[in-house]
Amino acid sequence: MIFRLTGLSLVLAVTGAVAHADPSLDRGRYLVEGPAGCGNCHTPMGPQGPVAEQALSGRFVDKNPAFTAIAPNITPAGAAGGWTDAELAKAIREGLRPDGSVIGPPMPFAMYRGLSDDDVMSMVMYLRTVPAVENDPGKSTYNIPLPPAYGPPIDSVPHPDEGVSVAYGAYLAGPVAHCMECHTPMGDRGPMLDTRLGAGGFEFHGPWGTSVAANLTSHEDGLAVYSDTELADMIIKGLRPDGAQMMPPMPYGYLARMTDDDLSAIIFYLRSLPPLPDAG
Repeated sequence: MIFRLTGLSLVLAVTGAVAHADPSLDRGRYLVEGPAGCGNCHTPMGPQGPVAEQALSGRFVDKNPAFTAIAPNITPAGAAGGWTDAELAKAIREGLRPDGSVIGPPMPFAMYRGLSDDDVMSMVMYLRTVPAVENDPGKSTYNIPLPPAYGPPIDSVPHPDEGVSVAYGAYLAGPVAHCMECHTPMGDRGPMLDTRLGAGGFEFHGPWGTSVAANLTSHEDGLAVYSDTELADMIIKGLRPDGAQMMPPMPYGYLARMTDDDLSAIIFYLRSLPPLPDAG
């Protein structure tokens, strides 16, 4: 069920929230195959979409003046298969390989740094179980300097209370699904999260042409004109209210695997974003 919460409903949602338990294989599977959508970048694409038998074995992602991005093979047959669990978790959350080298864009480290300890280890646990696929997609190249790190070392990130709440929706739309990374305009130092959060406008170029990230704020340029049901259909089906199909690279197939409560939490959070107009 998708709905907007106010007043008493908000109280019930918050008081009914529960903290997630320890890392688990089921949680890792849900995140990787669902809202985190790792395969959207790491699974090779064929004419009909993701190639299931090559899941998570890496692929070419994007080429622009700044870089040529190639997502690596993250099955046990790839380099990460020889890393420890802690090293793989550090690579996911901090963008640092065991040799100290930095993983470049477009991996959304601005978001992934907020993944909880439980969730990042659940993802690692699941990645250890996926079929090993022999595939060498190549390596990324960068025409821009990469930072020595994306921030200070991460000690520990507690898991948020789960429930249909703004706080948990922010966690799902941020660290987990990194919606806010793609839907926030880019500045000289990355997404303008402090000043233009969710205002859209970032362009994606691919075989489909050019798609522009939508404004997700509560402004009339954004989501104010859509009902919760319409918004849910756009998120998980890629269908506009008039039936028109939305373009990639939004990972509709992965987002469709979200639970109803998680989808509702994300919508609840998006409704809370301060209104920002499209760039004029």
